[in-house]
Amino acid sequence: MNTVHISFKNASTTNNGIFEGWGTSLCWWAHRIGYSDVLTEKSADIFFGESGLNLNIMRYNIGGGDDPTHAHIKRTDSKVPGWLKYDKDKDEFIYDYNADRNQLNVLKAAYKKAGKDAFVEVFSNSPPYFMTKSGCSSGNFNPNENNLKEECYKDFAEYIADVTEYINNVLNIKVSSVSPMNEPNTDYWKHFSEKQEGCHYDCGESQNRIILETAKAIKNKGLNHIQIVASDETSTDKQLEEYLNYTDEVKAVIDRVSTHTYGTEKIAELGKLMKEEKRNLWMSETDWSDTTGKNAGEMGAALWLAKKIIFDINNLSPSAWVIWLTIDHHKSKDGYLGNKDSGFPSTKKGYWGLAFAEHDKKEIVITKKYYAMGQFSKFIRPGDTIIHCNDNTLAAFNSKTNEVKIVCVNCSAKELPITVDLTDFKKSNRNVKVIRTSGNLENGENWAVLNDLELTDNTFSTDLKGNSVTTFIVE
Repeated sequence: MNTVHISFKNASTTNNGIFEGWGTSLCWWAHRIGYSDVLTEKSADIFFGESGLNLNIMRYNIGGGDDPTHAHIKRTDSKVPGWLKYDKDKDEFIYDYNADRNQLNVLKAAYKKAGKDAFVEVFSNSPPYFMTKSGCSSGNFNPNENNLKEECYKDFAEYIADVTEYINNVLNIKVSSVSPMNEPNTDYWKHFSEKQEGCHYDCGESQNRIILETAKAIKNKGLNHIQIVASDETSTDKQLEEYLNYTDEVKAVIDRVSTHTYGTEKIAELGKLMKEEKRNLWMSETDWSDTTGKNAGEMGAALWLAKKIIFDINNLSPSAWVIWLTIDHHKSKDGYLGNKDSGFPSTKKGYWGLAFAEHDKKEIVITKKYYAMGQFSKFIRPGDTIIHCNDNTLAAFNSKTNEVKIVCVNCSAKELPITVDLTDFKKSNRNVKVIRTSGNLENGENWAVLNDLELTDNTFSTDLKGNSVTTFIVE
């Protein structure tokens, strides 16, 4: 019998113990589906609605926009348009507020559906091509070298601020934070890449400079409520290195540190330092095409995601957890922008994202990975306090509703007997609500509501079904 002890001694202190929620980046999937009002509304319901995942965080990508003569980006979803276009008559670049209408369509619908908990962050993968050294928004000729022109740091910061101001003031979508970089100190971003926009910034001076310029540009717009975020690095070890190279001036303008967890070598060390520095911290991007579990079938990818969420939150202690894309695979007869869609992968293997988009039928096809995400996001909500547990368990407490929420994962094919000890809490006579996901999509359990369990002396025992994710709710 495995005993899980839920104790306030293990409560997160990040952001004063206040969890800010769950979310996704809107690029690239929103750019791909936003042409369709049907797909836009369905995605808002499925991902941000109360009957769906109930996500509340939207990371909007301010596209740089590549040289219009370039045709090297081959994905149908990742060629995000920039907000500036060249006007031959005026011989200057002017704002085109309709250029990114697809992603904005999804942002508007998602923001409305998320309601009072909506949290919008804008971020940038690359400056516009004419501000780069290579003349290409996918990166420099040498991917290890900075691509933003030395004379364009202020221009790029003002570009970010202009777009942010438009979204906040004209579209009346409150922007809560701005992040000017994405995985900056890597060699991922190369001239003429087939994949996406990207821009290298060396650790140290160049990152410090763009952070300060962005903070100044946002302040000059009078958008004083907007948080400045850095630096959305690909791994926790790189994020740690970059933070240690921020100047005191930069640290003074940063409101939050955000890291991705594609690499987790120093995840506990980064989390520990952020607590010591009293910094708010997010896990702002991750995913993978991996599986776990024993003969788990369609649950393999779902179990991997559940384990990843628990690992990241228990070790990093962030105040938010954001998946990269909710939709990573698209299928249509004609493709998009001259390129062919990737089609759908096998759901018995690993895949990126939580759902697939069937464009010709105007359908969003959800997966078991989607339901695994919901075992967390539907029940652990903004305003809760995370309580760290073991490698297979995550808990949270809401002081307003007096509810404890516990998510347990069993990656074994066999049942796992557990006892949950809540003796650190006030005694309750309520039963325990049980929600579970297991099996395959067609005839398995998808947020299945099971019979209540009895709470005796603030303890309950049960058997976790093999290859399952189970949420328990105790008042």
